[in-house]
Amino acid sequence: MTVTTILPGSPGNTGATLRRNFWRGVGRVLRRKPSRIAGVGIVALFGAMALFGPMLYPAHLPRDNNALYAAPSLAHPFGTDFEGTDVLALVVTGSRYVILTGLATAVITVALGTALGLLAGFHRGRWDTVLMRITDMQLTIPGLPLLLVLSTIWKFQGPLEMGLVLGLLGWGGVARAVRSQTLSLRERGFIEAARGLGLSTRHIVGRELLPSMAPYIAMNVLIAVTGAIYAQVGLFFLGVLPFDSNNWGVMLNLAVFGGGALTSTAALPYLLAPLLAILLLTLGIVLIVDAMDEIFNPRLREE
Repeated sequence: MTVTTILPGSPGNTGATLRRNFWRGVGRVLRRKPSRIAGVGIVALFGAMALFGPMLYPAHLPRDNNALYAAPSLAHPFGTDFEGTDVLALVVTGSRYVILTGLATAVITVALGTALGLLAGFHRGRWDTVLMRITDMQLTIPGLPLLLVLSTIWKFQGPLEMGLVLGLLGWGGVARAVRSQTLSLRERGFIEAARGLGLSTRHIVGRELLPSMAPYIAMNVLIAVTGAIYAQVGLFFLGVLPFDSNNWGVMLNLAVFGGGALTSTAALPYLLAPLLAILLLTLGIVLIVDAMDEIFNPRLREE
């Protein structure tokens, strides 16, 4: 999914003016709706948890074999699993795989989509025709069925491998949207002025176009992270990927199919803990994207 936005400013604006207006709007939007500050805090918390959590609260803590599927308590805030392992520790440890996969997917998706969209939109002509036909073909590929087939052939061994596969399957929408933004920007006054001065294409793209599109690209990174989280958790939940990885999808699978969480209350905390983590992280990202969309789209602002 890609958010289509309209760049602020008028044709007379320079790239530097667009960037200054953007950062001035950040403070106004965050002050007006503090919930968006909470979104930043949630994402930062999960980032810190993925970075330091497995070291500070590892899942290989001493297991309590006498407390299988123990109810939530002070010692175990979300209870224990079928082996007596603390569920919160499993969520914390699994966050690293989930977030690394999301970031790897986002980087590959946005980098590839942005490069192709810029190339097509800036040069137009034959480049535009060829690249957009390739993009159209990519967009027609059914993502989930192809992922299921690939997962039976290639057992992804880590976040980078999974991020590569998800990224190669998800760049089409970003390429289309970046092309549209590039077509709009290339007619702006500051781009025409740069051409009139005889500046190189590398300078125009690197110093004028890309900085002006940076907030929009950042939004697509966040959206790609969200999509990657759902995709990987879904694959692990379906059981088509190896269970030797710490992932929230593995927890959901074991809670539903191994612990009978849908019919028994004993394993219910084991099911709810990763679901809550997924919902909170998604909520944080959505709040940030909502704030950026309002900042980036002047028609959404409540001046």
